[in-house]
Amino acid sequence: MKKAFLFITMVCMLVMIAACGKSNDNTANAKDKVLTMATSADFAPFESRDTAGNPQGFDIDLANMIAKELGYKLEIRDMKFDGLIGALQANRADMVLAGMSATEKRKKNVDFSTEYNRSGEMFITLKGANIKSVDDLKGKTVGVQLGTIQEEGAKKLQEKVQFDVKPLDNSTTLIQELLSKRIQVAYMDKSVAIGYIKKQNLDGFDDPTSSSPGMAVAFPKGSKLVGDVNKVLKKLEDNGELQKLKDKWLKDQK
Repeated sequence: MKKAFLFITMVCMLVMIAACGKSNDNTANAKDKVLTMATSADFAPFESRDTAGNPQGFDIDLANMIAKELGYKLEIRDMKFDGLIGALQANRADMVLAGMSATEKRKKNVDFSTEYNRSGEMFITLKGANIKSVDDLKGKTVGVQLGTIQEEGAKKLQEKVQFDVKPLDNSTTLIQELLSKRIQVAYMDKSVAIGYIKKQNLDGFDDPTSSSPGMAVAFPKGSKLVGDVNKVLKKLEDNGELQKLKDKWLKDQK
């Protein structure tokens, strides 16, 4: 009788252990449903931080929509722009939304979704600087953000017009350098540039020499998320949600 009791007790314990193991597996699976997005939160209106320090912007809202549609919890990691592709290559992020243009050079290292926005580029100057065209850049110092399409574009323009290029960490620093007259021109995405021009009472003109590729979501090479995200982007385009985001965040970018 005692042996039977011990046998039954052991069976119950094994069942409980198995149940706990199953519960832990479910918890692990739930944790696996996290979508890690890397960005550089210094690129308003696409990504910046509010007064409480929380990420906000067009890309932040879009990433949340993508995560919700795919059944993930979104985790945002903020880092320098020139480290974003490296983060994907090292599998420290599942995707990047950072106003990133899908250039041919970047496509060698990461995969991209279909584009979700196209802005173009602008040159920003101080009021009264008398810099109105690309030819007026001769002999000037032009600030660009490290790792951006504008850095690539400025180096190409140097072949036609002689000016110095000064790479800097982020767009905020570019404007600070411009206001303190350590650079004469800041070169950046048009949507971002117009925001600074209005806020800081600056001047500027469109870059007529380039037609940059549109912004897209970046992924590690071979990521299975590309197809899923493309389906979400098409759905958001078709149902008007993507346009609502543009109306919300880019309405003043004219």
